[in-house]
Amino acid sequence: MKFPPHTVRSSITTPLGRMTLAASTHALVGAWFDGQQHQPDWSAWPTMDTHPVLQATAEQLGEYFAGLRQRFDLPLDLSGGTTFQQAVWAQLLRIPHGTTVSYGTISHQLGKPTAMRAVGAAVGRNPISIINPCHRVLGAQGSLTGYAGGLERKIALLEHETQHPPTA
Repeated sequence: MKFPPHTVRSSITTPLGRMTLAASTHALVGAWFDGQQHQPDWSAWPTMDTHPVLQATAEQLGEYFAGLRQRFDLPLDLSGGTTFQQAVWAQLLRIPHGTTVSYGTISHQLGKPTAMRAVGAAVGRNPISIINPCHRVLGAQGSLTGYAGGLERKIALLEHETQHPPTA
């Protein structure tokens, strides 16, 4: 995963733990739970709590956890992944709040019906947790599978969305 040269970061506390948010000049490039798999080394990125994208992200995540937001309205930059990862991450953005899809469904949507494992690997490396909803992807027959932020968090996010269904 490649990040823009002027990436900045901030940290927030959520009901599911601390998260680090990262932004380029104009877009969100990352959101990771502390200790999450595949998180980058952000030690060289300066902290900038006043960055408008990071402030908006913190506000919208707060609204999400309060049950007041089902859709995020943030500029995202997912260009740091491979072409295949970007295609998978674009599919994640199409999964509506409160619903789930399988890895197989995504591989079919991409026209690569046998690429379920590759889809799983790309989902696992999604750099923008919650906002790009990789937690909504399940295994075959709806089985809960791994989540880079921890399976407990995946379960909690799915339960949260069940408790706060989409509004009309």
